[in-house]
Amino acid sequence: MKIEWLGHSCFKLTESTGINLLTDPFNAKEVGITMPEVSADIVTISHDHFDHNALDAVKDYKTVIRTTGNHGVEGVEIFGFKSYHDDKKGILRGKNIVFRIRMDGVEVCHLGDIGEELSPMLAELIGSINILLIPVGGRFTIDAAEAKNYVDRLMPDVVIPMHYMMDGYKTQFDELDEFLDLFPKEDIEYADTQALEFDRADFDGERTRVIIPKKIG
Repeated sequence: MKIEWLGHSCFKLTESTGINLLTDPFNAKEVGITMPEVSADIVTISHDHFDHNALDAVKDYKTVIRTTGNHGVEGVEIFGFKSYHDDKKGILRGKNIVFRIRMDGVEVCHLGDIGEELSPMLAELIGSINILLIPVGGRFTIDAAEAKNYVDRLMPDVVIPMHYMMDGYKTQFDELDEFLDLFPKEDIEYADTQALEFDRADFDGERTRVIIPKKIG
């Protein structure tokens, strides 16, 4: 499978069959960074904020998933779990959906704008995953230390951070380095492309790799 980072919390996941899924498209004008032209078979929306629900930025989408529960679409397995956008059970910023996506036998978890600590119940629902797409920029989501706790408890094979400060943003977030500083340097990889390819055989369960895709633009 292929995972392409399009900025902010938006990723395009493509299965070997060609079926693809887009997570949390954003309003480029409001966010301040470029949202490239993109089409998708499936779009997942973690919550209805402008930087995560911009369906008008996606061409020719067929299915939109914005609810919890089990969703099977053209061979792709998608599970949505209720969570919160803050640590006050949604009082400050509402609810958030965590999605676990299975493509080509690879288990991917997209945390959306998670703002709460990892509860035992949510950890059990997420289960064993290969790739974790996690916000690390704080302010409106979990911060670096809280994100590291997610990583330590979920123990994914690969972590791809998202939702951190970039040039052009109209909103202030924490810098990526605050998260990276919590990991041994030998576990951090900087990719020279936005698109990363993974195979089920790539995961040995022995360590967690933090991979930083190339920034858009």
